[in-house]
Amino acid sequence: MPENMLNRAHSRPLTTRRRIAAVAGVAAFGTAAVALSATVGHDGTVTTGSPATTAQVSSVTAAKDAKGTDIRRLTADSVKLDALAARKKAADATAAAKTAKAAEQKRAAVRKAARQHSAVQAATRSTERLDIQPVAAKTYTNNLDGWIRQALSIMRAKGIPGSYSGLHRNIMRESSGNPLAINNWDVNAVNGIPSKGLLQVIPPTFSAYHVAGTSWNIYDPVANITAAANYAAHRYGSIDNVNSAY
Repeated sequence: MPENMLNRAHSRPLTTRRRIAAVAGVAAFGTAAVALSATVGHDGTVTTGSPATTAQVSSVTAAKDAKGTDIRRLTADSVKLDALAARKKAADATAAAKTAKAAEQKRAAVRKAARQHSAVQAATRSTERLDIQPVAAKTYTNNLDGWIRQALSIMRAKGIPGSYSGLHRNIMRESSGNPLAINNWDVNAVNGIPSKGLLQVIPPTFSAYHVAGTSWNIYDPVANITAAANYAAHRYGSIDNVNSAY
């Protein structure tokens, strides 16, 4: 056999196989309405058979319908899964937001409690410092000026009227500022109850108008002044209204 004929003999089966595969593919995917059969002759040529039967066409159509149904079912299932995934993601996000909010509220409550605790501690320390550091009592000079000022402080606390000038004026007239002064010649002395102290108060008057918190000694300057001022307030309205013996 000549060489060129030999080459054609070997090449034809490959071409024929390719054509057979093409025809089979068309039948499998339904791209042809009619299936064709092919056989290979001795000389490598392809002979097509008769058209496919109705049963064969129906089988192909059923396969196509089944494949389409499967695709639609898979698509619907995929949509459902996507929807479920979206809902789960939204639910997870909502739960995470609630958890974060609750955690922040808890942290805020802890911070508030800490601030309140610090404020209470600060107030307690401040109170303790005040208790530890008592206010020093005001001191007055041990003379007529100091006695009058101390008596005025007590009078203001007790609601007894009177002024510095009113007290000073009457003290100078009655005793010249001597806290131990005593009148042994007037009618009170004759009756055994002489006037005593800076404002010349008789013992019964001193006892009746004594101001609580002061000494019970009639010669005590502050006690004598406050008792006399208290008596004058009840009888004359104020020691300031007294300008002579009272």
